[in-house]
Amino acid sequence: MAYADQEMSGNKITAFVVVALIHLVVGYALVTGLAYEGVRMVVKKVTTVDIKKDEPKKEPPPPPKKVAAPPPIVAPPPKINVATVAPPIQTVTTPPPPAPPVLVAAPPVVAPPAPPPPRFQPKQATPRGNPANWATTNDYPTRALREEREGTTGFRVTVTPDGRVGSCEITSSSGSPDLDEATCSNITRRARFTPAADGEGNPTTGSYSSRVRWVIPKD
Repeated sequence: MAYADQEMSGNKITAFVVVALIHLVVGYALVTGLAYEGVRMVVKKVTTVDIKKDEPKKEPPPPPKKVAAPPPIVAPPPKINVATVAPPIQTVTTPPPPAPPVLVAAPPVVAPPAPPPPRFQPKQATPRGNPANWATTNDYPTRALREEREGTTGFRVTVTPDGRVGSCEITSSSGSPDLDEATCSNITRRARFTPAADGEGNPTTGSYSSRVRWVIPKD
């Protein structure tokens, strides 16, 4: 019993020692680990410096580069052919155009003074006697009478200053040349006029116009 109790007591002591060692080791490990972690955290706080990097200032973008204009195209100067021989001179035979005429203003036309009023009223030539007697049915041309041709002849005569017929012309024909001819022939022989008079009362040349109607007489 005593041996057994000693053996059991020794085993307990050994187990107790072992358990104690284990606790010591675990406690040491815990203490050592916690102390190391604490030291590490302190060192980290002491040695860690929060250094903020200065952010570089943003510079404004550079202005756009101006594109230089291309240099002007300069053509090479033309080659000048310096001729040593003088060019031939051409003589122009065409005369220059005449100079335009110089217009000279004409002097103003001065109206002549008005003539003095006439002393007498001018008068036209007037027949003397009855003009119906200048050409009658007795003067009817024979052929026209035989062919029973009738008509009216217009005439105009020039009256001389002495009252006679200077000339006779037919102004409108009767349609029969022989009747027209008989008109001027008889009037030139028979007609007499009071001549025309000018502003001084002197006889002058005038004119007279009328008609002769040729009608075949009825028996």
